[in-house]
Amino acid sequence: MNRLLATALCAVTTFASAYIHAAEPASDAVKSELRTVAMDQSVDMLERIEAIKGMYPEMLAEDGSIPTRRICVWDIAGKNGPIYNAAVDQVSELMRWGVKIELDAYTSESVITEELKAGMCDAALFTGLRARLFNRYTGTLDAIGAVPSRDQMKLLMQVITSPKNAERMLDGQYVVMGYAPMGAAYIFVNDRSINTLAKAAGKRVAVLDYDLVQAEMVSQIGANPVPTSLVNAGTKFNNRIVDVLPAPLAAYSIMELYKGIGTEGGIVNYPFSQITLQLVGRAEKFPNELAQLIREDFFGRFDTIERLVKAQVGDIPEQAWIDIPADDKAEYQVMMQEARIQLREREYYDPAMLTLQRKIRCKYEPAHFECTNPVE
Repeated sequence: MNRLLATALCAVTTFASAYIHAAEPASDAVKSELRTVAMDQSVDMLERIEAIKGMYPEMLAEDGSIPTRRICVWDIAGKNGPIYNAAVDQVSELMRWGVKIELDAYTSESVITEELKAGMCDAALFTGLRARLFNRYTGTLDAIGAVPSRDQMKLLMQVITSPKNAERMLDGQYVVMGYAPMGAAYIFVNDRSINTLAKAAGKRVAVLDYDLVQAEMVSQIGANPVPTSLVNAGTKFNNRIVDVLPAPLAAYSIMELYKGIGTEGGIVNYPFSQITLQLVGRAEKFPNELAQLIREDFFGRFDTIERLVKAQVGDIPEQAWIDIPADDKAEYQVMMQEARIQLREREYYDPAMLTLQRKIRCKYEPAHFECTNPVE
């Protein structure tokens, strides 16, 4: 994760530098031919860059330089965090490409979201839960129970990175420029008897304070939603303000969730969802052909990013895990499927992404109940 933003910025700069000395705007026919070259993964990278250069000469400044791009970075630790510092380390290297990058760190996802909307950020790096506000297709990568394993997530990202899916990355004035795995989220509880969602009835469950749909879903299982932000979620769990907290495994150490677990709680040993980090840009600043190259670069670093994420998890003691019986696990899967379908009907999740995820699950487990009578 420490190199993720630096990777993205380096890719942006490398590809953007090819715009210099471009010709006059191309005709529609020529532009179409250039786009075919730019989106062809079998073509040499330099040729693809030259094609993009020919498509968008109007994006250059009058002096032929590349205008400054402001990248807003969400890092819970601000300028002292690993993501932001990785970006700062790359600035001097990026300058040799003739591009100035203005970096800003944000500890609040809500603030960075509003600044991207207002055009104060040319691009923003934040969680997939926030990215869903800008692109429902990639925002559904984090759907409840949709991607049970690491291998399934890698295959899913490989499929959506194909140029055939490029148009899905555009949504109005925004374009998804990259997505990276941040590991699975699990259910942390302060009582080991809460080993399934069904048994959370009557308990206090942390939900994101900006997402009313999450609160409604929690209420439907008879639990009590407690609005919280990413910043104070750990504190609420450790102080027993909430009984149930969905969180990535790295939170065990980073947020000291072992304090909230104590001697009676634990981590339900079944992934609740997969978490992603996504880079979303303004399309007038980053055309989709350029974004395609950056998306490919992101995917090419999947294994490296995953290793960095795992390194932050650290050691979790065996006794912290709560194993669930096979029957309860089947019930868990059915409940999550029902939740996904309901959220799809409410246009919270993207149906095409849910279908793709189901096909990938069935590729790995063809005998699973959902594969003989698919409803997603």
